[in-house]
Amino acid sequence: MNTTPLGLVLSTATEAPPRELAAIGQLAEEHGFAAVLVNEGRGDALTCAQAIAAVTQRVQVGTNIANIYYRHPFLAAMTAATIAELSEGRLVLGLGMSHRQLLKAQGIEMDNPREYLRDYTQKVKQILAGEDRNPLFAARPCPWPVPVLVAALTVESAQVAGEVADGLIPFLPSLDYLKVLLKSARERASAAGRDPAQLDCILSIPTFMSNNLGAAISAAKHNLAFFARLPNYRLQWRRCGFDAEMDAVTAAWKTGDRRAAAACISENMVNQICIYGSPQMCRSQLAAFRAAGARLPLLAVSPVNDSDRLGATRTAIRQLAP
Repeated sequence: MNTTPLGLVLSTATEAPPRELAAIGQLAEEHGFAAVLVNEGRGDALTCAQAIAAVTQRVQVGTNIANIYYRHPFLAAMTAATIAELSEGRLVLGLGMSHRQLLKAQGIEMDNPREYLRDYTQKVKQILAGEDRNPLFAARPCPWPVPVLVAALTVESAQVAGEVADGLIPFLPSLDYLKVLLKSARERASAAGRDPAQLDCILSIPTFMSNNLGAAISAAKHNLAFFARLPNYRLQWRRCGFDAEMDAVTAAWKTGDRRAAAACISENMVNQICIYGSPQMCRSQLAAFRAAGARLPLLAVSPVNDSDRLGATRTAIRQLAP
């Protein structure tokens, strides 16, 4: 058995109820996974993390990521502290900014997002440590350490991670750009008088497992094309060197043609961002992400062909178990 840690990220953007996510968390623990994190889409990531913690004993739980615009930092810290106590120190708190247009649709304005991320992260860490200076209601310090990681799609966000967080939790960087983000975070940590070697890196990796290689690559291209609708990811991928792909996919989406958009995603882009193919191929591809600096890769499993997401996730857990 491979002793290198491997995790899993589950999505609340699907119709899966929290009980199903918790059951998958149990299955992941039974198969030796080190962590099960939850993203924040249609459901509350922190509540789902607690649901997983309640039915497991060992696996690390957490958020990938919790939206800083949805919660006051005091609420985020107190919820995290509660889960950390109930899980006996198994929580990792990933924080991120989401996307301007998604927030605007909910009536939330995103002003000075990086400064807000920095201030929010500092405030959460202060509250967890019992260093909040509120004279009327000071929070009780959390008796368990809670690592706080921040999402990083840009060098500037990676620098925030290096300055005030315990690490970074990027999403969809290329292998080369992941190295750039980590370098930036470590340099800022050193400049801030912190130990750069202590910075963690957790990376969710789009995973398309199938013995039908062509179908797996096609599914990966459709997935990346879907995310390319959001400007934050398009800008990140331009920084990764995928300008031609982004020019083409932007034009394709203007027509609303998802197949045409997927055809704009190059196989090189898939190779740099995803793992795909047979279980053996997926295992071997993970090594490149670890070499680029991801201490804990998380499988973000998507279905290939007509398989459902939860079924594909269960299969991946069993066949890619560390």
